[in-house]
Amino acid sequence: MATIIEAYTTITQLACENHIVLSVRPKIAELVFQLYGRSLHPELFEIYESRTIERGDYKATVQITSAGHLVAWQYGGIILTEVATAAHHPLPQKRRLMSYRLRGDREDRLDCRGGISYEMAFSLEPANPARFVAYQKELSLQATRRGMLHQFDASGRLDTGAMSYINVESRDKVFRVQAFHTFPDDCAVLKIQSTYRLPQTPKS
Repeated sequence: MATIIEAYTTITQLACENHIVLSVRPKIAELVFQLYGRSLHPELFEIYESRTIERGDYKATVQITSAGHLVAWQYGGIILTEVATAAHHPLPQKRRLMSYRLRGDREDRLDCRGGISYEMAFSLEPANPARFVAYQKELSLQATRRGMLHQFDASGRLDTGAMSYINVESRDKVFRVQAFHTFPDDCAVLKIQSTYRLPQTPKS
């Protein structure tokens, strides 16, 4: 059975006195997907939602950030950290295992020592304004039942702000994250799914 530790943070609550920071997402053209074989310092990111899941021998922290999301997964001595963030964001290059511009569709896989595997797939889907608004309402309804949701401030031609919705599935041998990030200025929806698999116990 999984243990979930949930925390909520708003960057405006952490801002200096008399200084307001708006939570506005970067444009889709500025985003990249990266995977690291190490942890990343939390102070590198503006975090709005955070959830930590512990199940069996693994632990994962899932966070909604100002640009997208971050997932830090640990099992034994193995650490995998995936991040969807702005391309100009100053992140280290050491132990960076994947790096892709978030355009079109892409899938990739990484096999780690001890039979552990990581799989990811993302797709960027355009939508007309009416369909985009309906999609955001659908995400809001999903979030009332489960998952993590953050609503960003409106910044462009649509009155609605961007949304990030993340759903987590935790099993003994599989940890799966489904992230949905919307971009009103571009009328686009970014979908990212990542799966972390532990080795199956051999049958006796």
